[in-house]
Amino acid sequence: MKEHSMFAITGGGTGGHLAIAKALAEQIQKNNQQAIYIGSQIGQDRAWFENSPLFTHCYFLDSTGVVNKKYIGKIKAIFKQLKAAWNAAKILKKHNIQCVISVGGFSAAGASIGAILCKIPFFIHEQNAIKGKLNEILTPFAKAIFGSFDSKSKNFIRTSYPVRDEFFAHSRVREKVEHLLFLGGSQGAKGINDFALQIVPELLKRGISIAHQCGERDFERVKKAYENLGILDKVDIFAFDKEIVLRLHKADVCIARSGASSLWEMSANGLIGIFVPYPYAAKDHQYHNALYFTKQGLGLLLRESELNVPQVLAFIESLQKQENAFSEKSHLLMSKIKPNGAQEILEHINLIQ
Repeated sequence: MKEHSMFAITGGGTGGHLAIAKALAEQIQKNNQQAIYIGSQIGQDRAWFENSPLFTHCYFLDSTGVVNKKYIGKIKAIFKQLKAAWNAAKILKKHNIQCVISVGGFSAAGASIGAILCKIPFFIHEQNAIKGKLNEILTPFAKAIFGSFDSKSKNFIRTSYPVRDEFFAHSRVREKVEHLLFLGGSQGAKGINDFALQIVPELLKRGISIAHQCGERDFERVKKAYENLGILDKVDIFAFDKEIVLRLHKADVCIARSGASSLWEMSANGLIGIFVPYPYAAKDHQYHNALYFTKQGLGLLLRESELNVPQVLAFIESLQKQENAFSEKSHLLMSKIKPNGAQEILEHINLIQ
């Protein structure tokens, strides 16, 4: 691909998709190339990229998801996506786009279909172990599908997941379980929060210090519960922290959801996880994301309904009793991912072009 080539990055809706879009855009800018962004008017797209210096232009089309709609709602959603595709095709021609990269989500439909109509080279990044519905439909038209989990997909190329440099910079090999982090995300995870309240008293008795991100919505309830247990002063409870990488660095084990970004950030950091998939994730993809790691002995996977104190304590005890095995697992986690995943993807695109 020529240095002056113009990219279009499309997709979004949720932070997982948008984080990949941002990583790719940052690398394109570092490579002295330019990109536009095409997303949707709904979802988180505007909040992430409106007026962003990463893109020469940003477009937010009138589109919505199709998969969960029924009857007349589905027909209206399809019509919106076709109209978005028509508008996206005009945008792609206007900017003389030579390459379209989709990061998935319903926001990607318009520009992806537009790229196919305009016969512009089209690529997909699939974040999860289970392919999203739109990516599944568009796979036959893509020159390559990039991803970090196992896949038998047509034209699949395994690359490192684009993870921020600081997760590698703050990585370390774990040898003892002295500090445990509950990570429910900025919005919190009630199932994880409730389980923390059950197990934390026992962990404290065993000399394990605790940090607990419980989310903005659940902060007061969880704080009050710890207070009622008489252990509030012994738990580092917080709603949100921009420097979450420092929290990961300190932790020896993390109890968390299993979104793709979180899993690969923990991998880059060498942090073993006890994974509790979000029960309502599309196609149960968080379960399959975690399974990729736990099949290799790199963590424990429990559905929210299966969470129980004895099993988690037994897993932690097994790590404590086998320090050499624990450090080997931490090492192996780090080996699963390399820095500069976004550049790796762009280099493959350059070769394919």
